[in-house]
Formats: sequence, structure tokens, C-alpha cells
Amino acid sequence: MRYFKFIFFGLVTLSAVKVQAQGQTQSATLTDSILSVRQCVEIAIKNNLEVRQSELDMQRLRIGYNQAKENLLPAINGTVNHSINSGRSINPFTNSYVTQSYTSGDYSLNANLTIFSGWQYLNAIKQTSLNYQAGKMDFQQAKDQVTINVITAYLLVLDNTELLTQAYNQLDVSKKQVERLEILEKDGANKSASDLYDLKGTYGDNQISLVNAKNTLEASKLSLLQILNVPYKKDLKLEPVSVTDVAKQTDENSDQIFNTSLQQLAYVKAAELRRQGAEKGVKVAKGALTPSISLFGGITTNYSSAAQNAVFRDSSVVNTGGYVNTPTGQQPVLAKQANFDNHNIGYYDQFKNNYGTQFGVRLSIPILNYFQNHNKVKLAKIDLQESKYIEENTKNVLRQNVEQAYLNMTSAYSRYNALVDQVKAYTESFRTIEIRFNSGVITSVDFVIAKNNLDKANINLINARYDCFIYNKILDYYQGRLAF
Repeated sequence: MRYFKFIFFGLVTLSAVKVQAQGQTQSATLTDSILSVRQCVEIAIKNNLEVRQSELDMQRLRIGYNQAKENLLPAINGTVNHSINSGRSINPFTNSYVTQSYTSGDYSLNANLTIFSGWQYLNAIKQTSLNYQAGKMDFQQAKDQVTINVITAYLLVLDNTELLTQAYNQLDVSKKQVERLEILEKDGANKSASDLYDLKGTYGDNQISLVNAKNTLEASKLSLLQILNVPYKKDLKLEPVSVTDVAKQTDENSDQIFNTSLQQLAYVKAAELRRQGAEKGVKVAKGALTPSISLFGGITTNYSSAAQNAVFRDSSVVNTGGYVNTPTGQQPVLAKQANFDNHNIGYYDQFKNNYGTQFGVRLSIPILNYFQNHNKVKLAKIDLQESKYIEENTKNVLRQNVEQAYLNMTSAYSRYNALVDQVKAYTESFRTIEIRFNSGVITSVDFVIAKNNLDKANINLINARYDCFIYNKILDYYQGRLAF
């Protein structure tokens, strides 16, 4: 299999992307008898698991972005504690020690709102937004990668289909000559006894070439269907594409294509967005070094089964234990006493009467936290520098790939034009040689040489035409206009 069929893998991405079948579940299958390249791309994108994984990564980043925005909202939390107490413990109602078994409960509702935190939250929103945008670009790049893989595999099938047709044509020419020479041999009119066997040998070579062409075509179909992640179909038929105008050079030079690709390619944009996100990450880390201001408030209440209150029952006169002297002697001192009964306080009454509220402003000043915040700033700066290197390397590799693809395109174009002239020359040469061979003027050796030259030139021309096509498509990909 020719080298150009696979070279594009090193041209279109920074690393190889596996696009073979990755599971048994398929969301799209082959339903049409003849598939177009657009249909193949749609099926591959729907079935490719790496595209799905990239979409999940994008959704994960979107959730992170939403969370960063929601961090600006106040935090509200409620707490409910219930306990069973026995032995000596503190009665939460009277705050005094009791020795009895009882149940108690505490209820609280607290809220906290950060007013200022060194712009951490705002910078975090910007950072996660940039990361989310980068995730979108990664998702687009995953789809673009599948697209270029499908297009290349699709063209390879069409290329091998034409090569199979050429193999049939070669076999047909040899077969007719063998049949003609067999008739001459029976009539004893062969000029050279070796002519028939030379042509039979050529006919055998063409049969082998036909078998190889069939196998190569089926292998390319299998490769395409594996990219689509669908079962193999031997009767797969593809809609042909117009290749009459593909053997041409693009109007832009490599520098123009590179400048365009910087604005169009998804993975370049992703690298830029991640570098910008890393810049915001440094600001987020620095924000942790500044004081923060927040508002807080809460409501609390409690309940105790040991809580009781005294309820007036009646009054009575009792001897106080004291005496007074009177003319008639000592008389006891009497007093009127109120009598109370202890009653348990109900749950609702305690819940209503025991509540308390609080509200305040909190100023938090980071002084020394094991230098964690300072080290986080240093790590964020390292992440920023790494993202800058990745962005720079992405652009450097892109420039190299564009220059290589442009050179491949111009070389393929020059080769195609040379082969067009060569095919014309060999076609005329073979026409005259065949006339002379049929007339018995020359031997089979000259005929076989002329036929092999024409066959080889036709095969090279087919390959060169698709070379031009795929290299132009690669350049289209770099310019963000990959389509049929």
C-alpha cells in the first residue's frame, strides 16, 4: 500500500488518533445501498467512541463553568441533631446538670455570602469559561479527525476501484491477444513459437494483478467500515466523487495557508484558550493571598424532653417556722403560699420560644497556612508556562505540517502532469506496437514491453490523480473548509 495513503496521519494532528471499532454498540448503521462521503462521515462521527468521549469531556467542562458562576450565590445549610441522653448530662433547656434519661434536639439554619475574595470567583468564572471553550474546540477537532480519516479511507476505496477496473482492462487486452495467437498457432501461422507462451505468461501476470487488486479493494473497504464502526459488507458501494478538476495547485502559498489555519483549526484554538485559561488560573491562585470579606447569619432553636415549667394550682396558709411575742404569748408566723405543679413543655412551644438569630460580617486574613497559597501561585505559574510551550509547539508543528502538505501537493501536481504526458505517449506507442505485432512485424517481446509500460503508466496516473485530490483536501482541512 502506497506511502501517501497514511502520511496524512502525521500531517493533520499532533498525535495519532485511533478510530477503529471500539465496541459493539452502534448508533448508526448502513441502510443505503450506495453511500456518499457525507453519509460516511455522519455515520463515523455518530459511532466513534472517542468523539463521544470528547463530548462528555466538553459537558464536564460546561458543568465546571456553571459551578464557577453558581459559587457567587450564598451558601445556605440546615442542621438537625437529635440525641438520647442518660446518666449525668447537661439539660440544654436549663443549662444545668441532671441525672435522668431524656431526648434533645438542636436545629439551625445558617447562610454565608462571600462579598470579596481577591476576585477569585470572578477569575475562576473566566478560567472555566475559557476551558469550556477549549473543550468545544477539542470536540470539534475529534470530529474533524474522524472526517479526514473517513475521506482518506473513502478515496482509497475509490482509488482501488479504479485500479481494479484497470486490472480488468489489462487482463482483457492480454486475453484477446492469447486467443488470437492460439488461433494462429492452430493454423500454423505464428511467426515465432514463443509469442503465444510469452503472452500466456503476461496473461497470468495480469490474472495475479487482478486478484491482488480485488484483495486490496476489499481490504480498503474493510478499513473504511472499521472507521465507521459498522460490520463488514462485501457488497458495499460508494458514490463516486468528481476528480476531473482536482489535479491543480491551490492559489494560496504555504504561508497564507498557515496564517489561515491559525484562525481556523480547532486544536490551535484549543491550545490558545487553555493558555488564556492558565493566565486566569494564576490570578485565581493570587486571590487566595488577599483578605476575604463575607456576610453570615443564622437561626437556631432547641428542644429537650426534660424541659418543664411551673403552673399555679392554688394557694395555702403555711407556718413559716417563726414566732412573735404577743400579750397572750408566742404566736406562729403564718404566710400565704402559692402552690405550683410542674408540667412538661410541648415540642412546638419549645421550638417557637427557644429560637435565636445571629448576623455578622467576617473578615478573613490569610497569614500563614504552611505556605500553601504561595505554592499554589507557583504551581499556577508553572501550568501557565507549560501551556505556553504547548501552544508554541502546536503552532510550530502546524507550520511544519502545512509546509510538508504544500510540498506534497505541488510535487503530486507536477507528477500528475508528467504522467498525463507519459500515458499519452505510451498509449500511442502501444497502439502502433499492437498494429505491428498483429501484422507479424515484431515479436511478443516488444509487445509485452509496450503493454507493461502503458499498464504501469495508467496505474501511476490513477494514483497520482488521487494523490492530488487527498493533498488538496488536507490543505482544505488546514484552511477550515474540509467539505465535498
